[in-house]
Amino acid sequence: MSEVSIADYGLLSDCASAALVSRDGSVDWWCPGRFDSPSVFGRLVDADAGHWALGPAATESGRRSERAYVDGSLVLRTVHHTDGGSVAVTEALAAEPGARGHELGRNSPTVLARVVEGLTGTVRMRCDFVPRPEYGLLTPYLHRDGDGLLAAAGPVTLTLRGPVPLECAHGGAYGEFDVAAGQVVGFDLAYAPAYGPPPQRLDPVPVLADTVEAWRAIREVHRYNGRYPDLVRQSALVLQALTYQPSGAVVAAVTTSLPERVGGTRNYDYRYAWLRDFFLTIRAFWVGACPDETGRLFDWAARSAGRTGGRAVPIMYGVTGERDLSEYSLDHLHGYAGSRPVRVGNDAWRQLQHDVPGEVLLCAQLIRDSLGDLSEELQALLIELADQATHWREPDAGMWEERGPGQHYLASKALCWGALDCAVQLAPMLGTRADHERWAAVRDEIRVTVLRDGWNERVGAYTGVIGSPELDASVLVLPFTGMVAATDPRMRATIEAIASRLTTEGLVRRWPDDPVGFVACTFWLVECLVMAGETERAVALFERTAARANDLGLFAEQIDPRTGAHLGNTPLALSHVGLIGAAWRLTKPSFI
Repeated sequence: MSEVSIADYGLLSDCASAALVSRDGSVDWWCPGRFDSPSVFGRLVDADAGHWALGPAATESGRRSERAYVDGSLVLRTVHHTDGGSVAVTEALAAEPGARGHELGRNSPTVLARVVEGLTGTVRMRCDFVPRPEYGLLTPYLHRDGDGLLAAAGPVTLTLRGPVPLECAHGGAYGEFDVAAGQVVGFDLAYAPAYGPPPQRLDPVPVLADTVEAWRAIREVHRYNGRYPDLVRQSALVLQALTYQPSGAVVAAVTTSLPERVGGTRNYDYRYAWLRDFFLTIRAFWVGACPDETGRLFDWAARSAGRTGGRAVPIMYGVTGERDLSEYSLDHLHGYAGSRPVRVGNDAWRQLQHDVPGEVLLCAQLIRDSLGDLSEELQALLIELADQATHWREPDAGMWEERGPGQHYLASKALCWGALDCAVQLAPMLGTRADHERWAAVRDEIRVTVLRDGWNERVGAYTGVIGSPELDASVLVLPFTGMVAATDPRMRATIEAIASRLTTEGLVRRWPDDPVGFVACTFWLVECLVMAGETERAVALFERTAARANDLGLFAEQIDPRTGAHLGNTPLALSHVGLIGAAWRLTKPSFI
């Protein structure tokens, strides 16, 4: 059972893999090589699944800490204060030496660098190195390797180097050392597959400085000229950190199985890329990051989808386009705060979600000017997606991916409308197979049905499922598609119903019996309020929501409105996408 709150974790990324480090200096999650690789440190989901702690020893009294990212990078610096003095621990997943901008992550060295610097007095430090590869299933053999320590188990080789002697016992290495003011102690932990070249060796002090420059180069190309620039640029940096740079795919989060509700079972693996979030993510990159990233992400989606053969396009993929993401449980793990099961893979890949064609076609419409002449393959994909949207009358799983019988979700049907509306506009670019007359006829039929049958007179709002009396925050996306204006009386009434009946302490819940707020939905409400002309209310809600990020500007999936605790997988791309979209909506209310 983890005793560390989700919001206490900081993110480290090399744009290929990620690690989470707690405020007190313990790396409790690292999946080296790829975001979805097995962890070598997994204490986040089980006390015995491995960690690397580096912080003041238990004998140090008066401990407190403060932390921040260095100079607009994802290099983390934590200052620990004790009664005896203070030290700074600076750490990062290393950039390839000399990499700048979007080169970061193309050839990641897969090295975790950590440097301790004495600031005042003398502080007793402790290092606990407890690797447990394969999600804690393996306890490695530890061997001396020159001035380093080699941990080998199964498919994994880890080499830890540093000047501090560590005592090996029970598959771990432990030691304490003093750091005086002005003294610098560096560690580098390098990963490599067991049967390949040995792990790289990097000097941790210069590599941290170089990694700062690599991240700063990324941030410098993030051109944003709108309201809340510091918040937007930080969220854009998080999206970059969640990008698997070799392919351009953006993972939903870097974690698996962090619960929506502590002790609950809705614990899923989010280390994959969803087309469900595609349009909003592309829009966020377009607004707050580098436009080049929109093209790379679109190309990744097109290549991953491939030829559909008449089948529905899958809703999600692995970072290099894998389709089969079959799910299984790691029954040996106790889960975060006892929340089981811990899952690898995600069976949502099997679901039918009618929003997917809309997500991709809305993107194509958004960036059409940069697409140039469409290849035959891309033309075929967009036509197939438009044809898929004509099956809008079939039930689906909805954007919340309910694992039961399909239903007639209003947001899914609205996004089918969006798919066909964009297809009609793109038809001149799609060649002779574009059936724009049929698409236009079905589009118009969808709009009539959604606006007529989606409205629940007794509830006084559009509801989540046609014929259902239950409010659902997913209908906030209707104005984003262009199908209905936020100022339309019925849409305006829906916005007010969600603001009054699904909002608790300024956080929007997805449905009435959902006990916690969903960060992205709260930012969607901000956008809808702006579009409805309620700018003052929107500003207040935006600023209140933005203030709920942790001290490093990170959002998990959800927030408990009673306690402020972050819940769900973290950091969640969709939460940061929501912030960027809301900030730009407050800047430019009329944007798509």
